[in-house]
Amino acid sequence: MRLAENRKASHDYFIEERYEAGLALMGWEVKAIRAGRSQLKEAYVVVRSGEVFLIGCHISPLTSASTHVLPDPTRTRKLLLHAEEISTLIGKVDRAGYTLVPLDLHLTRGRVKLAVGLAKGKKQHDKRASEKDREWERQKQRLMRV
Repeated sequence: MRLAENRKASHDYFIEERYEAGLALMGWEVKAIRAGRSQLKEAYVVVRSGEVFLIGCHISPLTSASTHVLPDPTRTRKLLLHAEEISTLIGKVDRAGYTLVPLDLHLTRGRVKLAVGLAKGKKQHDKRASEKDREWERQKQRLMRV
């Protein structure tokens, strides 16, 4: 079940690999994400000193769930991955020129997970070509219906 998604990720990047990461969240954040009050629009993933972090993800606090804490909606959140996954990500991001992009927040067995994509940036002509292909697919579907 998708709770939030980054729609611009597939428009701006070629997604080559996908990883599923857990998030270190507080209780009010989990309740707010389940209520659909999260946004990945300007979020990005960074590797620092052997750890992976989600920066810029905005989670609006619920008024009922966060009465006793001072919520910070855009705090840096740690991503939970296996050590071998982190080492491969570090190698590809540092040497191969890839970037890490948050794709969507979803539930897996009752836990909030983040899909992270290993991506390369698209040039302007690539974006135009993918838009043209998408339009052609829509046109084919319209012609097939008639």
